[in-house]
Amino acid sequence: MKKRVLILCTGNSCRSQMAEGWWRSLAGDEWEVFSAGSRPSGTVHPLAIEAMAEAGVDIAAHRSKHVDELATRDFDLVITVCDSARESCPVLPGAKARAHWPFFDPAEATGTQEAKLAVFRRVRDEIAARIRDFLNSEAANSDTPRSLRR
Repeated sequence: MKKRVLILCTGNSCRSQMAEGWWRSLAGDEWEVFSAGSRPSGTVHPLAIEAMAEAGVDIAAHRSKHVDELATRDFDLVITVCDSARESCPVLPGAKARAHWPFFDPAEATGTQEAKLAVFRRVRDEIAARIRDFLNSEAANSDTPRSLRR
C-alpha cells in the first residue's frame, strides 16, 4: 500500500509544487504525493516550471489548489514548507505525522529574470536534497529496500 504525503505552503505556486514534483520523481511508486495551499495563487509560477524542467522534472500540468480539496483524505505525512502555511494549516484529522521544512519563497526574488531564476534553482536544489535525505533515511530504517532514482 502506498504511503501518502501532503506538502503545504501558502500559495501552492512554487515550493510545494516543486516538492510535489521532486517527491514523485525520487520516490517512485512508493508514495502518493499531493500539494496544496492555505491561500492558493491559482497558478503554478512559470519560473518554478522552468527550474524543474531544467532538472528533468515536469510540473507544467500541476495546478494550484486549496488544502480544503484534500482535507478529508488520510496522509502518512503532512509537510509545511513555509512558516505561513505552518501557522495557518488546518487540522487534518487523517494526518499521522507532521513535519516543517521551511524554504525561502523564490517568488519573492528580485532583480533580472536570470537573477530570479537563480533563486528558483537554489530553492529547487534545496528541496530535492531535503527529500532525498528523508527518503534515504526512511529506506535505511525500513525492512523493504526502496529504489530511489536519483
